[in-house]
Amino acid sequence: MGIFTKTVSAIRKGLARTREALFGGLSALLSGKTLSNDLIDEIEEYLIKADVGVKATNAIIDELRQAFESGEVQKGEDAIEFLKNHLKSRFKQMDRSIAKSSTPGMPTVILVAGINGAGKTTSVAKIAKSLRDEGRTVLLAAADTFRAGAVAQLEIWAQRLGVDLVKGEQGSDPAAVAYDATEAALARGVDVLLIDTAGRLHTQKNLMEQLTKIRRVVTKKIPDAPHEVLLVLDATNGQVAITYAQEFRQAIDVTGIFLAKLDGTAKGGIVLAIQDALDIPVKLVGVGETPEDVEPFDPESFIDAMFEG
Repeated sequence: MGIFTKTVSAIRKGLARTREALFGGLSALLSGKTLSNDLIDEIEEYLIKADVGVKATNAIIDELRQAFESGEVQKGEDAIEFLKNHLKSRFKQMDRSIAKSSTPGMPTVILVAGINGAGKTTSVAKIAKSLRDEGRTVLLAAADTFRAGAVAQLEIWAQRLGVDLVKGEQGSDPAAVAYDATEAALARGVDVLLIDTAGRLHTQKNLMEQLTKIRRVVTKKIPDAPHEVLLVLDATNGQVAITYAQEFRQAIDVTGIFLAKLDGTAKGGIVLAIQDALDIPVKLVGVGETPEDVEPFDPESFIDAMFEG
């Protein structure tokens, strides 16, 4: 879809805490030293603390031990470069672009889901701003009708960003709001419809069923919609976020991850853990609190930003 422009400096700024914890710690541990099995054990601890995940950590550490035993990697500084390259190599080749409607004249529909407190509504605003800045017309749908103030929050964002909003009364049927918004998007000929849904706890079966209903009514109006189903995960939740994602995937066929609050954690390695556990591409990352602070996820730039001093 080409709606986001990668800014390496923004990614680097957003990963400041991860870089300080991971690269800073590893640099202090390894610089000027000869590699040993004891040092490799400590490297393993750093990767786990960065939320790289057990699967990826075990694989990388096994590879590092083999390289050490074969004499390929002997210096501490070489171990850092080894880690950097092997972290990059673990990312699969996946389509990380935002999908779009393939039918001329039909709006692209993006459904956004996530649990309470994940930063979902702010993430919707970030996407809307990026779309608007690229010259696309955007319609927001406030389908989070359960939480007090949710509609008002999105309404404020809509006013700030200069985009239209379709809403319902608090407590009304979220699927009805989504249906009305889809009709409005078609009638107005907008480019993109962004649907904000309730921040549902993954354990609440009835609410997850409501998400499925929203998806169903949208598809009834636009057969190939929603074109993108983004799940907003809070990077500060670490491994717990993966549990949430597994439940959402069963309900709404998640097509991409928006990893929010990346600037608020020292555990940026969660991106790799998400891939290993879910096989769902991280497509966007939130690297700050303003509407401008959203970036497309690029594995190579991301790993570079984690390790650059």
